Amino acid sequence: MTEKTPRPDSQLKIGLALGSGSSRGWSHIGIIGALAGLGIVPDIVCGTSIGSLVGASYVAGNLSKLEDWVRSLTKMETARFFEISSAMNGFVNTRRLHGFLNEYVARDDAKIEGFEKQYAAVSTDLGTGREVWFTEGPIIEAVWASISLPGLFPAIRNDSKWLVDGGLVNPVPVSVCRALGADVVIAVNLNGNIAGKHLEHRKQQPAQKTSVAVLLTDLVREYTGDLFSPTEEKNQPPGLFDAIAGSVNIAQDRITRSRMAGDPPDILLTPRLAHIGLLEFHRAGEAIEEGHKCVQRILTEINHVLDMD
Repeated sequence: MTEKTPRPDSQLKIGLALGSGSSRGWSHIGIIGALAGLGIVPDIVCGTSIGSLVGASYVAGNLSKLEDWVRSLTKMETARFFEISSAMNGFVNTRRLHGFLNEYVARDDAKIEGFEKQYAAVSTDLGTGREVWFTEGPIIEAVWASISLPGLFPAIRNDSKWLVDGGLVNPVPVSVCRALGADVVIAVNLNGNIAGKHLEHRKQQPAQKTSVAVLLTDLVREYTGDLFSPTEEKNQPPGLFDAIAGSVNIAQDRITRSRMAGDPPDILLTPRLAHIGLLEFHRAGEAIEEGHKCVQRILTEINHVLDMD
């Protein structure tokens, strides 16, 4: 990814709010690259959940390496990040994920305040429901706390609080960018038009004949897979994981609408990603390309807001 030199006459402090959305978040990579191609380089990068991960990789200078890796992901390689644990406090293989974060995001000893760009990650205090902002300290700890989706990751203990995914309270952290001093906020909403789409996506999948044990293993690993094979019966209720994924989609969509109504960004980017399931990380190429396309779709608005005509 190459960045053009920012406009010398621009004194605006630009904030980039990268939203939550699990595997749809790879589109953030395409968006950052497309903006850089226009000479738009943010001074402030704030992220929630997957947005915090991509944002951290960006400020740490590892985004190109991350992009190369996620584009190479296969469905089987993605499944290796998940496991069935007797503790049942999460399905993510934390050891493998930690190695990934150190290789493609940042080292454990890298501090937020040590980077040139301002950075913040959003998490949720499980005890109070309040949002928690990480603006200093180890950047990997901030990412861990922000991506801990309940049911998938165990809650993270930090400063006497149990922290979970920031998408539960602030899916698109426009407010954080403004609090850190951004004059113009470019926001990326990954949750546009996703309510109900998960069930439609699953209905399109062919029925599979396999053992219950294999099904359970595959479904836990992929989270958005069918808990049971689909049937032709129209009144068949959704499986457990269909219901969980659909509920996450609905909650994030409604919270995003509410937060943005009170604090709208100056530029809103909404990639069309409803067809990608929550944990289909192996579809990174599609998500990244859609990130590029959504920037192009509102290029006139971007030029107008940033006075780039």
